[in-house]
Amino acid sequence: MKKNRKAAMEMSVGTIVTIVLLMTVLILGIFLVQRIFGTATTVIDLTDNQLREEINKLFGEDKELVIYPSSRRVEIKQEDEDGVGIGIKNLLQGTSGTSTFSYEVVVSDASDCSESKEEIEEWFTVGQAEENIPIPVGSSAIQKVLFRIPTGTSLCTARFRVNVNAGEKIYATDFFDITVKAK
Repeated sequence: MKKNRKAAMEMSVGTIVTIVLLMTVLILGIFLVQRIFGTATTVIDLTDNQLREEINKLFGEDKELVIYPSSRRVEIKQEDEDGVGIGIKNLLQGTSGTSTFSYEVVVSDASDCSESKEEIEEWFTVGQAEENIPIPVGSSAIQKVLFRIPTGTSLCTARFRVNVNAGEKIYATDFFDITVKAK
């Protein structure tokens, strides 16, 4: 009878130790997964090579223009800087060699914001437009468009349109949204 009690006590202590160890491993696993997926979630954190890799993943066989992040939605806190990555791929038919592209990012819908389109355009810090981008057939060019949201900006969502031209002709267009969050 005493041997059964001793065996039961040893078994319950062993079970408790096992549960504690498993919980510790689970917590560490969750922490590591958050660290891995939590880093470099914004365009500004990505190096040019990392951004190129992310955008190349988004290109399909027939996509001329892609925007990173693929959700096309970026949340930026007041006083912070962040942005989007733009990928332009040369899929022009009947051409060979290198073609020249240009792009411009414009405010297309600011109805949710109390600021005017002109005030929202002041959010751009770099990359609002670029001309004379040489891209060989089948290759792509990657650009960053960065924004800094000033203090006092209304908490709203504005839509931006990316217009790409190949020479003088319209080549591709797409959009993304920026949501302003409180600092």
